[in-house]
Amino acid sequence: MEGRVSLQNYRNIGIMAHIDAGKTTTTEHILYYTGKNYKIGKVDEGTAVMDWMVQEKERGITITSAATTCEWKGHQINIIDTPGHVDFTIEVERALRILDGGIVILDGSAGVEPQSETVWRQADKYKVPRIVFVNKMDKIGADFSMSVDSLRKKLSANPIPIQVPVGSEVDFRGLIDLIEMKMIVWTSEDGSEYRYLPIPSELIDVVEDSREEMIESIANFDEYIMEKYINGETISKEDLISALRRITISNEANPVLCGSAFKGMGIQPLLDAIVNFLPSPVDIPPVRAFMPKTNKEIYLEPDHEGRLAALAFKIATDPYVGRLTYVRLYSGTLKKGSYVYNSSKRIKERITRVLLMHADKREDREFAYAGDIVALIGLKNTVTGETLCDEESPLILERMEFPEPVISVALEPLNKGDEKRLMFSLQKLMEEDPTFRVTTDKESGEMIVSGMGELHLEIIADRLRRDFSVETKIGKPQVAYKETITLPAEARGKYIRQTGGRGQYGDVVLRIEPLERGGGFVFEDKTVGGIIPKEFVPAIELGVKEAMETGIVGGYPVVDVKVELIDGSYHEVDSSEIAFKIAASMAFKECMEKAGPILLEPIMSLEIITPEKYLGDVISDIDAKRGRIEGFETKAGVRVVKAKVPLSSLFGYATALRSLTQGRGVYTMQFDSYAPVPQTLINKVMGYEESL
Repeated sequence: MEGRVSLQNYRNIGIMAHIDAGKTTTTEHILYYTGKNYKIGKVDEGTAVMDWMVQEKERGITITSAATTCEWKGHQINIIDTPGHVDFTIEVERALRILDGGIVILDGSAGVEPQSETVWRQADKYKVPRIVFVNKMDKIGADFSMSVDSLRKKLSANPIPIQVPVGSEVDFRGLIDLIEMKMIVWTSEDGSEYRYLPIPSELIDVVEDSREEMIESIANFDEYIMEKYINGETISKEDLISALRRITISNEANPVLCGSAFKGMGIQPLLDAIVNFLPSPVDIPPVRAFMPKTNKEIYLEPDHEGRLAALAFKIATDPYVGRLTYVRLYSGTLKKGSYVYNSSKRIKERITRVLLMHADKREDREFAYAGDIVALIGLKNTVTGETLCDEESPLILERMEFPEPVISVALEPLNKGDEKRLMFSLQKLMEEDPTFRVTTDKESGEMIVSGMGELHLEIIADRLRRDFSVETKIGKPQVAYKETITLPAEARGKYIRQTGGRGQYGDVVLRIEPLERGGGFVFEDKTVGGIIPKEFVPAIELGVKEAMETGIVGGYPVVDVKVELIDGSYHEVDSSEIAFKIAASMAFKECMEKAGPILLEPIMSLEIITPEKYLGDVISDIDAKRGRIEGFETKAGVRVVKAKVPLSSLFGYATALRSLTQGRGVYTMQFDSYAPVPQTLINKVMGYEESL
């Protein structure tokens, strides 16, 4: 069988970081040094292979996670380069769900930044082992010690530096490997040639102290190293590598490396670290799955010959080959031309082609094996988060969770004749991106598209124009408000209709109570003794869910509510599912009236970097936007302001901040939580929404 690699020699890794930390540049150099690319692509010139979308080349940012495969020292490394911009955080989330290890890249002059913090927490959620690469050591303000310290302070991580830089900023000229105890310098302009040198005598004392600290840190997590260290025994290079591998894979600590990806310095040792410290599919815990009928848990070991289990983690539309379904194969083997069973939808699908992806380029394969990340052609109905398996032994892998959109705009085609094409195009984009939603406003009939931020929706509109040739007219941004309740309440809903023949009869009593913010929706049937036959309960729950789509304060979706069915009655002849569904909807609406309904708005976590002289103006502006200052930092001669601000106050903030700081201020923001809209502002908010 072609292309079959030992599972121990697979590395499925993601490259993650804050925007502009150098993820794509690092990946481009990895591909060059492993022989995958014949030249190094540059982000600022729009030639980066991994940023293959037109929108990525123009903006110099990564928007969609790109997959590629390369080889290093007998190991197959599958890499996913993820976006740093918070609007595309779903790309990071779904990549982490299917990866075994990760490289977190820090800007050496900034250390841990807001999005670094977000991706770190996402990686914690999926228990992904990580190594850290402190990049841009040649940049003004680069400080390796500060960057390592920020990992401890901001992330409560246990960083273990295994290298130290030689020089920094313009004087950065190489690094010292604390395991080999040698200096590495790069001797060619493209960074492909390097050599090991003895450590300069003036650095020996500092380097020996750093090595001692490294060994002590490893000993804190590894008994074997601790025993040797206490007894004064020689600790070999092999001892250190195997101990670091164990504690990295167990997520106890994180090896830290350094370099300058732009200058091609530090990439080959980083590749060695991927092979040495990050896990293969056999090093991570078996993947959890469920039996569809019994919901019984099972655990799957990675095995080429095992039962088939693959997770679809991304859908993409390729202009040449059509719909691509990216999958991570956890167990078993996939064959071109074979049928697979989508256990989430209970349908069979045929794989017409199996592709190994290199950004937007493709390599046909006959087979894919456990451990592989590949794209499949031919699957018409499978979407993100669904499981592919054998029909004879079905199973379902854990589904992925996606954040709710926080911003919406009205959208219509510029030409009336394009309405059908627009709907088709939006459907394709929704398949690709689970954080993008399309709904129709019931009152105005307008089409509403929702996403994670202004840039997210801007890219959607741009893709409609370029990829699908549909010009659109976009309305003003609208905040995705929600509604909830503050008090418990009970109400009865009775729906009785008698029209000649068989009538309609539904009668329910509901009790509702508020849940904690983020609690979602909980429904419980508390009736006993057959007051309402069990076959009508799903219809009652559905009636409640439909009623929750439009609250009573402003017609926004209702969240964070527990609903209990506590009483009711039925008629042996006239009761029906539709009658109970309508009765439940009536009861819920009446409960809402009594339960102290309130409006919720999305609050964003904002981090602003500004020169000291503009700090007062920036703070006053945040205060005027109903923001709350959370803290300040001084970093490399500028002030960092952290604040929580309602999203409704932040439209066009990039322009406002440029104006306040004469173009020198920058900011990042991400969704934090929902919070009540002050009572005094509800009328203003409602008026604002109506004026759109």
